[in-house]
Amino acid sequence: MSTPTTSFGRDAAAAIARSKNEPDWLVAWREEAGELATQLDLPKPEKLPLTRWTLDQYGAYRPGRAVASKADLPAAISALLPEEDSGTLIVQHNSSVIYTQLSDELKAQGVILTSLEDATRNHEELLRKHFMTAYARDEHKLAAVHAALWNGGVFLYVPRNVTIETPIQALLFADDAEATFMPHILVIAESNSRVAFVEQVASSLDAATSTLLHNSAVEVFAKSGAIVRYAAVHQMDASAIDIAYRRAILDSDARIEWIVGDLHNGNSITDTKSVLKGNGSTSDSKIISVGTGNQRMSLTTQAVHFGRSTESNMITRAVMKEEATAIINGVTKIEKGATKANGQQTEKVLMLSPKARGDANPILLIDEDDVKAGHAASVGQVNADQVYYLMSRGISRKEAERLIIHGFLDPVVSEIPLKGLREQLHRILERKLG
Repeated sequence: MSTPTTSFGRDAAAAIARSKNEPDWLVAWREEAGELATQLDLPKPEKLPLTRWTLDQYGAYRPGRAVASKADLPAAISALLPEEDSGTLIVQHNSSVIYTQLSDELKAQGVILTSLEDATRNHEELLRKHFMTAYARDEHKLAAVHAALWNGGVFLYVPRNVTIETPIQALLFADDAEATFMPHILVIAESNSRVAFVEQVASSLDAATSTLLHNSAVEVFAKSGAIVRYAAVHQMDASAIDIAYRRAILDSDARIEWIVGDLHNGNSITDTKSVLKGNGSTSDSKIISVGTGNQRMSLTTQAVHFGRSTESNMITRAVMKEEATAIINGVTKIEKGATKANGQQTEKVLMLSPKARGDANPILLIDEDDVKAGHAASVGQVNADQVYYLMSRGISRKEAERLIIHGFLDPVVSEIPLKGLREQLHRILERKLG
């Protein structure tokens, strides 16, 4: 079933939902989101005129072919999977989830791993309590479009006191530039649970003439004492636009670790935000990006402190080549009443070309006196003294610069919780950095 949605609004959103036999509540919900999409404005990232981007090619619902085993996955997808098998895997191909693997042991403990579409039918109460409450559909036009058109997606539920020892893997893959590719990932970690989640987004679009719009969202809910480690690597073709909004809501003593490799080859907007609602909650965000060609990127990391004795740390490192441009924003917001909060952030940009540009904008918004907050930002070229030192040890200039750049990015790369994906990330970096 293919339902074109280039002309999009309330009726189109409802028609797509009905064509997939979705529950009545979801049909109405999408219908309302479709109406919002006609009313709301696009977000306005600094120095990034989105009106020039192709953001209205929403594609058609084109599901992949479901398979019964990992061995039956398409070769292009299998090639992206790390060699080590964590035993838990979910795969989306274009507009639908085609494969899910969850061990009997985790099922027996009450862990749920399924497509978000399946969760709307089989886990409705739990889903509706959380779905798009951290990332609201009325936030802006892109959020409303996502709410109306999301497909496939991931639903992960980790019960109270359950520790998942190996990372949950999610591979989201597109090879049809005319497909609707808008996955939504929802992670609910109950009190004192532990989980690591690895999201990989990739495409193989060859010489596609259409623009693939990847309009995605992640919502993580970490209940009291829960620890969630969320790693994401995005590596799509230059003809794709990458929109990624990530949100985490933290209860008392909960912790979120964001480890993000924004290595997409085309234009992108990413916004990663932690809301430290509960006392003693913590957020640690590490993000890297490499811009090449004439890429245009907006990378925002945020931490909002509501609870007392909360801590946030944000590190963003970007490398800009050729004529690439990146606007890097770090926002620490400490609300009134969040006493003893501590928010720190660092943004660093390496410029490898005189025509490349990277703007680092640290922002502190403090509404409470009894807190700690700090920021650091730098934009510059590869350190000449470091290059000279390495060359004095017999290393060529090119290799010296390569080593310095990899060392600059390593604080994030080394934190990826799957060895195979870390190695793949190194290969991506070698390719992008030349």
